[in-house]
This record gives sequence, structure tokens and C-alpha cells, in this order.
Amino acid sequence: MRDDPAEAAYRRALALVTALVVLVGGLWAVLTPAFRAPDEPQHVNSVLRLAYGGGWPPAGEALVGPAVDAARDQAALATDVPGRHLDRVGVPAFVGVPPTPDAERGTVTGANALADPLPPGTDTRHLDTEAVDQMTQHPPLYYAVAAGVLRATGLAEARWDLQLLALRLFDVVLLAPLPLLAAAAVRRLSRSRAAALVAASFTLFVPQAGHILGSVTNDALVTLTGAATAYLCARVLTGDLRTRTAAALGAAVGLGLLTKVMAAFALPVVVAAYLLASGPRGRRVAGALLAGGAAFVVGGWWWLRNLLVLGTVQPVGIPDRFPEAESRGLWYFLLTVVTSLTRSFFGNFGWLEVRLPDAVFWTAAVVVGALCALAVLRGPARRATAVLLLQPAALWCGVLVNAWPDYAAHGWISAVQGRYLFAGLLALSAGVALGLLALLGPRLRRATPWVVAAAGLAAASGLAYGFWGFYQGPGESVADAAARWAGWSPLTGAQLVAFSLVVVAAGIAAVMATARFARSASAAEAATAPAASTPATAAGSGSSA
Repeated sequence: MRDDPAEAAYRRALALVTALVVLVGGLWAVLTPAFRAPDEPQHVNSVLRLAYGGGWPPAGEALVGPAVDAARDQAALATDVPGRHLDRVGVPAFVGVPPTPDAERGTVTGANALADPLPPGTDTRHLDTEAVDQMTQHPPLYYAVAAGVLRATGLAEARWDLQLLALRLFDVVLLAPLPLLAAAAVRRLSRSRAAALVAASFTLFVPQAGHILGSVTNDALVTLTGAATAYLCARVLTGDLRTRTAAALGAAVGLGLLTKVMAAFALPVVVAAYLLASGPRGRRVAGALLAGGAAFVVGGWWWLRNLLVLGTVQPVGIPDRFPEAESRGLWYFLLTVVTSLTRSFFGNFGWLEVRLPDAVFWTAAVVVGALCALAVLRGPARRATAVLLLQPAALWCGVLVNAWPDYAAHGWISAVQGRYLFAGLLALSAGVALGLLALLGPRLRRATPWVVAAAGLAAASGLAYGFWGFYQGPGESVADAAARWAGWSPLTGAQLVAFSLVVVAAGIAAVMATARFARSASAAEAATAPAASTPATAAGSGSSA
């Protein structure tokens, strides 16, 4: 029953775990120094261009506006943070630059938001790469919605650091449905509330997710649409062949396609879901066609238009910026790409400069891989789990295939970042949760508070590592680093302390709520055990663990 004590305890625990995921993303949004996330100046610039009516120029022809260009200087972006894996010769240290006072930070207005248009016939290949905003190689949906947020909040004309924080928090809002969708998908596949809570907490084990999804990036919307796609595929795989489900699934994929090409890697998952779902063949075929048609109408047309008009699926948005080098063979390529993908999936903060230790991210990768394999081999929904895991697997393979031509022709490796796999976060959440369920069985209920506590500690460790890497110079104290953080932040020191304490309190509350759920579920099982005299009753009592 939905109103039984165990169910009520589960809902409270899920709400608090979700709040913790969101608050951790919010803390990353205020912790990361301005523009210290991949391509963040260009993402902000594209938002401002649409907010001020600058349109969506052809790829390679959009320029960074004066406001963002000045903001980069005021944020001391051309410096090296203390935790950088390798200091660059001649580049000043971030900790050696005094924070720009709030009163001296520039305000974005109609006079400085937009770059001057390029003169006709300009060869954009010779432009400085920092002057080019390459984001117009993507569709504009994320940027249009974010521009609407600035307009709706009255922040279209405001200090750049306030705009940046508002846009980062908008992305954190997009993160909020992910734990709820993960929990719903796993509960549908396994009927295990304990496994659902594990799935909801998974992103806390991936500090890079909080860092990236707490920055300004179109990956935030791709992650949300990818999660929605995986959840709806889980419904299809468990027999939901309704027309509205197929339409919603197509819309989710289409919105992703109107954001970034990464969403296209969900299409094989949709096809496999309908192919392997139970039900009449005609309804399955009709559902797949409806979902595919809706995806094309909403966002797939963009890529067909690129192919017909530009002769390529995705145009190049920025001039080549690497010197020619010799190829060092296939093994070097695979080793470099796999290492870079794994590291930057779990923790490679800033502009991929503050790296988690190798032992940390390789251990995490092995654990996640082993649990996903266990879920496919012994889990309660093996076929459905395998289908969902096609999504991150396809993304992973897509990154490798995309990186190979440039390496083979020029000897450089580019466009290899773990955030490209975030569209598959829900599938990985499900794989880990169902793998733990296969490993522990009913004991997972008692272990769930410990899993959530470990997730909170992993998130706290990632934040602490980021704090050290961004702000604490050699020989400096934590107090020195905290003062520097407060100096650069648009928030005051007191506000930062208060926010941090709220996150800690949310973590403690989430663990306590999960422990109460475990006790309530165990008590409910004990109370119903004497009545479990038939196999059907016994199966029902165990299914809601």
C-alpha cells in the first residue's frame, strides 16, 4: 500500500536524498571559480547573445562579446589554479591575483553583450580561438531557455558574476529530476525501494557530475533528457506500450537532439526497448515508429538540415588549435582515451586541470563496471538492464570513434571528456543499484543507509578536493583558502558558511531518513512474515524491500 509506514519512510528518504544531490550541485555552483568549467565563457556568451537578440550565427562565425571578454579578465581566467596537475611556464598563479572587488565587476548591458559582426569574407580560420564562440555548432534550445531565465529573473542586465551564478543554479534545477527518475526506473524494474534509494544517490559518487552540472553548460539539458529517455525506456521494457508513453519518449529524445548530438546515442536504446518489450508485435512496432517520428519532428530535423545544407552532421565550431604531431599507434590512442574518459567522468575539475588521483577514479570505474556486469548477469531485470546500459556504452564508443580520425590524420586527441557520458547517468545508476541488489539480496535494505552515507562522504571529498585545488596555495592554511573563496564569490563569507552547513545538515538528514526507512521496511516484513504462507504472498512481501 502506498500509505503504509514503510512507503512513507521511503518517500521521505527519497526526498532528502534528492535534496542532497541538488544541494551538492548548488555548492559546486558557488565553489567553482568563475568560468573555471569547460567552455563556460562560450556557453554564457551564447546565452547572452540570445537574450539580447543576437541570433544564432553559422558555426565558426559567432564571436565572444565584449562583456564576457572583460569578465574573463576580471575573473583571472588566464592563470593556473594551485591544484593544477602541471603548472605552465610563464602563466601566473591564480592565488597571486587579488580578487576583483564586487563594485569593480562589469555589468552586462545591450551596449557590451554582443560582439561586432564579422566583415563579409572574413576567414574565420585565422581568428584567435578565444575570440570564437563555438557553441553555434549545436542547436540553440538550451541557450534559448537559459536566456529566458535571465529575462524572467531580471538578470539580463546585471553584474556578470550574478548572471553566472543564476545560470549555474538554473542548471542545478535541471539536475533535480535525475535522482527521482533513477529511483522510479529501478523500482519499476525490481520493485525494490532499497535499490531505488541507492540509484537516487549514485550521482553523489561522481563528483564530476556535481561540478559540471553545477556550471553553465548545455550538458545539463542533455543529461536531463537522457535520464528521461532511459526512464521511459524502462517503462516500455516493463510493458508500457501506451501511445502517450511513446510520444513522451520521442519528445524526450527530440529535446535532447535540439540540444546536442549526444542525444542521438539514445536511439538504439529506444529501438531495443520496443524490440524486446513484451506485448503484441504490432503495438511495439507502432510505438517505435511513433517515438522515432516524434523525435525527428521535435529535434531530429536539425541534424538532417545540417547534412543537406552544410554537408555534415555537425559543423566545426572552432579552428584547429593543435600543432601537427605523429601518431603513436593504436595502443597509445586507446590507453589515452580510456584514461581521459574515466578520469574526467569521475573527477577532473576546472578546465580538466585539477585531477583526482589515479587510484580513486580507477577504483570507482572497476566497482561501477563490476556492479553493472553483475546486474546484467544476475539482476532481477537482466534484459532491461542490458538495454538501458546500451546508452552509456554507445556514448563511450561514440567518443572513441569520433576521436580517431583527428588522431590518425594529425596525431592529436581531442573531444574526449567524461561529461559526454552524463546522458547515460540514469542507466549507470540503475546498473549499480541492481548489481548491489543481486549481490546482497534482502540485506540491501540494511545496507542502504551505509551506501547513502558513503555517497555523501564521496561528494564531500570531491568538494574538499575541489576547494583545495582551486583556492589553497602552497603553504597556505584552510582559512587563507576560504578567505580567497569568499573574495572571488558573489556571496559573502557568512553566506558561504551557511550554505555549506545546510548541505552538511541535508546529508545527515538523508542518512537518518534512509536508516528509518530500513527499520520501517524490516518491521513491515517481520509483521507480514507469519502471513506469508503462499509463494505469491512471500514474493509480494520481498518485492517491496
